[in-house]
Amino acid sequence: MRKFTGDQLVLASHNKGKLREISALLAPFGITVSSAADHGLEEPEETEDSFAGNARIKAHFAAKATGLPALSDDSGISVDALDGAPGVYTADWAETPNGRDFNMAMEKTWTLLEEKNAPPPRTAAFNCTLCLAWPDGHDELFVGKVEGQVVWPMRGAHGFGYDPIFVPNGFDETFGEMDPAQKHAMSHRAVAFAKLVADCFD
Repeated sequence: MRKFTGDQLVLASHNKGKLREISALLAPFGITVSSAADHGLEEPEETEDSFAGNARIKAHFAAKATGLPALSDDSGISVDALDGAPGVYTADWAETPNGRDFNMAMEKTWTLLEEKNAPPPRTAAFNCTLCLAWPDGHDELFVGKVEGQVVWPMRGAHGFGYDPIFVPNGFDETFGEMDPAQKHAMSHRAVAFAKLVADCFD
């Protein structure tokens, strides 16, 4: 397992929500996190059918382009009654000509469940794969998962993506209703991140 030794890291994403989350998590280690957008990078095409494959594409692209270690996150929600969809296509379901519309994506998810008459609880899991890649081509992968169920209607104004319809096991609130600090402490990204920190930063 390779240790991270620098003080600068590129987050291979244009997502401001992820940048805030990752910057806060790495602040205690004195690491400055910039985004792919800060370096003027385009987002590479994600051509793999797994979270790990797409995470690798993004991290290696950013590391090569900037000469800095790069961290990417490929994450999504997999709904059991939809055979694991949207899965790696979670963000694609939100794409519109004017940017991403996650309200539309959540409605699509719920409509498909209704059409299938999926029995409750409509179980699902948030998945996150982190890839830390170095400019020399080395990488490390870390996986996190939180299980729960999707609910309707949407609830809560915190978080982003599908958070307003996901209730993690053992809780009554959606990720969208939870205090952000509570969600960050237990989210799929936090689980993967704890593994990354233990192996590469501590």
